[in-house]
Amino acid sequence: MDRLSREDIIARIKSGYSLPSLSSVALKLVEIASNELSSLNDMADLIEMDPGLTVRLLRIANSAFFRPVDPVLSVEQAIMRIGVTHLRVMALSLSLRDTFPMGKSGIMDYERFWRSSLYQALLAKSIAQRLRNCDPEEAFVAGLILEIGMLIFFDMFVKGREIDGNLDIYPLDKLLEWEKEHYGMDHREIGAAALDYWKFPSAIVECQHVYNIESITAEVPPLALISEMAREFSALICEQSIEWGPLLLKAEEIYGIAQDVLTDILVSTFNEVQGVAEGLKVDMNRDKDLIGLVEKANLSLGELSGKMLELQEKVSKHGLPSFEQIGDFKNRPDIKDTLQAVAHEIRNPLMAVGGFAKKLSAALDPSSEEWKYVQIIVDEAVRLENTLAKMTTFKN
Repeated sequence: MDRLSREDIIARIKSGYSLPSLSSVALKLVEIASNELSSLNDMADLIEMDPGLTVRLLRIANSAFFRPVDPVLSVEQAIMRIGVTHLRVMALSLSLRDTFPMGKSGIMDYERFWRSSLYQALLAKSIAQRLRNCDPEEAFVAGLILEIGMLIFFDMFVKGREIDGNLDIYPLDKLLEWEKEHYGMDHREIGAAALDYWKFPSAIVECQHVYNIESITAEVPPLALISEMAREFSALICEQSIEWGPLLLKAEEIYGIAQDVLTDILVSTFNEVQGVAEGLKVDMNRDKDLIGLVEKANLSLGELSGKMLELQEKVSKHGLPSFEQIGDFKNRPDIKDTLQAVAHEIRNPLMAVGGFAKKLSAALDPSSEEWKYVQIIVDEAVRLENTLAKMTTFKN
């Protein structure tokens, strides 16, 4: 396969060659859902032919994803809640999830892949709900299958072979460069061709072509923008190397997502992830992921505390000044400018991390160990906020 030209490979994928076989029920459901003459009963009868699909759609319809008031008890009710348009892409997504295994195969970690993909899906839905520029359920599907080409790429080129490299999804640009260097094409190109063959909506296919955004233009489709934002925010949860600071800066300056909005998005994602994971059969340890993100917040606070200590040292030639001494620096423009410049660098990440901890604290059970840990971080954030306020308030 890797001896063929890029054009030949894309042409074969678009014809279905070398692609995994999706559920016949899912493919038939796409056909029925696209037919205006089909009835709700036609779709329900087809879904009920696949007991596994039936159970999972019912679980998703009753999950926090749709914020249900009353429980859904039948397939017909599930279709009405999910919607016919969303049902067909949801069924395709569930089938894709079933098509690939879990566990590990060589350098491919399927557990890690689907865990990251699920966070991308929920984050994309939450972002879409706040920006209101595309459909939240469509954003969920776009986020879930954003890197699906990576699994197909692995099956086509890597599986069962010894290679000099890895398939780490972060940073994405390095992975895509490695794929092109060794195989003449990357997994996003494969993903776009495969999703097109499976008749996913064009807006979802378009998401495959957008990544590593450095500025927002009218040429970036809203759904593709949201999917890329979700991919980067997911890395904050799933990748140990991703830090709060740079991502917060990009979220605000490039994506226009305010700090308090980002913290709301993260908290709502953790509230929903466990229930949706069961419907998709993704093994998810929500508490472990939550603690991991809180530990990053704690580490970020420690770094901010160190910067504040450095700031105090810079404004005094004779050791650390008291807050009263700092107040006397109002007639020293150089020192005042130094204080304000460093304070600006500290204030935004401090408010974001502190805001996340506070909102998370309000959402957790006060008797849980997670709440106690988060509360320690809340207290530290408040202490640092008070310290920063004193350092940057000059007496007249």
